[in-house]
This record gives sequence, C-alpha cells and structure tokens, in this order.
Amino acid sequence: MRVLVTGGAGYIGSQVVRQLLGRTHEVVVLDNLEEGNKASIAEGATLVVGDVRDESLVDRVFANHHFDAVMHFAGVISMGESMENPHKYFAINTFGALVLFERMVTNHVLRVIFSSTAGVYGNPERVPIREEDRKEPTNPYGQSKLMVEQMLRWFDRSHGLRSISLRYFNAAGATLDGTCGEAHRAETHIIPLAMRAAASNKEFTLFGEDYRTKDGTCVRDYVHVEDLGIAHILALQALMEGYETDAFNVGPGSGYSNREVIEMVRKVTGIDLQVRIGRRRPGDADELVADAGRIKERLGWKPGYSDLRTIVESAWLWHSTHPEGYGA
Repeated sequence: MRVLVTGGAGYIGSQVVRQLLGRTHEVVVLDNLEEGNKASIAEGATLVVGDVRDESLVDRVFANHHFDAVMHFAGVISMGESMENPHKYFAINTFGALVLFERMVTNHVLRVIFSSTAGVYGNPERVPIREEDRKEPTNPYGQSKLMVEQMLRWFDRSHGLRSISLRYFNAAGATLDGTCGEAHRAETHIIPLAMRAAASNKEFTLFGEDYRTKDGTCVRDYVHVEDLGIAHILALQALMEGYETDAFNVGPGSGYSNREVIEMVRKVTGIDLQVRIGRRRPGDADELVADAGRIKERLGWKPGYSDLRTIVESAWLWHSTHPEGYGA
C-alpha cells in the first residue's frame, strides 16, 4: 500500500511513518519542515519538502505516485497561540485541509485519516467525553479542527471521500527505545517542558491553579505516541476494508492533573523539580478526558503504553539523551 503522510516529519506523523514502514507500506512524506524535523523521518520514506497549501506541488506529488490513502497531520497545534493569532490557525489548519481534499478528489484518492483533536469539544458536558457530545471549541485551534471534520462529512456526501478523524488530547512519550521523541520548535506541552526544566535544573512554570478540578490544575488524559500510531494504522486498515466516514476519540479513559504529572516527573527523573505558579492560559478547559470505548469496540484498538509512568519514563529516555532535540 502507498500512503501520503502530510506533516510526516512532526512528532506524531513521524511515529506513524515508522509504523507504516514497519508493515512494509510505501510512504511519501510531505512536510514544509517549519514545525517538523527532517531527522525524525525513518529511513525508507520519501520526503517531499513543501506546503500542503501549494496546489501545484500537491498535484505533482499525486502525479508522481499512486496513493491508496492519505494521512493528514500537517498543521499547527498551540491552543494559546491560536488565541493570539487565529488567522494562522484557520489559514494553515482549515484552508490547508481544504486544498488537500480538493486535490485528493481531483486525483481520485478517496481515503484519508485526519489528525483531529479533543479540543473540538471545548468545556465538556460530561467526563469522560463521548463522540456524540456537544462540540463548542474554546479556542481557534479547536475550531479550525472542527471545521475540517465538518468539511470531511460534505466531501464524503459530494465526492465519496471517506475519512476517519481521530480526536486525541495529549500525545505524549517517546518510542520505547528512546530514538524518536517530542521536539517542537516552540514547545507548549507540559511533559517535554517539565523534562527540559528537570534536565537543566531550571524552574518550571505551572499555568494556573484555580481550575475546577480536584487540585486546581488542569486534568488531561495522555495517550502514548506508540499507542496513537497503532490507532492510525487500525483506522487506515478499516478504511481500506470499506469502513464509512467516522470520528473516534483516542485515549486511555482516565486523566491526570498537572500536579500529578509533575510528581511523576520528579519520581522518574529523581530531580526535585522546582515549580512556579503562573497565570492560567486563555482557552484552556478545566478537564478533558476521552471515552474511547467506540474505537476499542469497532477498530479493536487497545492502549498498551499509556499509563503515566511509561509515558514519562520513555519521554525522559528521549530528553536525557537528546537535550537539544534532533539537533543534538
């Protein structure tokens, strides 16, 4: 099977590329390398450097290869930044997806796995969150992803473009051998930020302690990046077997507060991480935990590495051996 992976040099996309190659699929990565890292792409994948919004480039990629499906990861992901610069998020996430889907239809490639987010729900009606629950994003990032999901429904009805959207909260951890990890150029995620602070013996800033949660800090569920990669592989297999357009939550079903994450970082690293309390970030929901029962039942997905200790241990293996990310 031949698969185009947009954003395949990014944290999650590169993990999925590794898993596709491990199953002997042919992979082409399309990435502008503004957020991704060339060094993260596993040997065996073909890299095309460019932007998914470049219609002529995307057409050339489709003309030069005969894809069975597309996995779409390309985008920007910071909720806080999206509040400051919403235009960027709609231009890259929403418009970029629109260009890609149009070119897919024109080139008769009618299967796509979309990397969505649980940010589409906003502050939930209930926890754990189910797929059918109300969707009211609290920031432009979540809104930009929800708009893509809505587009996909119409592209299916109008053009037969079948899709599976995977909604996850916090991808975390690194490959268990420590060779591939999280290295965003502008890092906003709590685990890698805590790792960097621990490794450099610097103070860590915890954003907010006045949330409506058990200890006043945000509660999130964390899914190990290897488990997340498996979810994408299963979704692709389902589409290849005729599964209809759908959306699934992906997560372990339980959450951890930011304070619990910090305590686990201290235990795993053996470093007494010093913490400063900062102001809460605009747009952050109190608690986000997914009910992943549907993907387990319908696609057979089962997380194997998404307990907090395994996530933090694998992340520390990566960060302690790659203090400068892929530039080390």
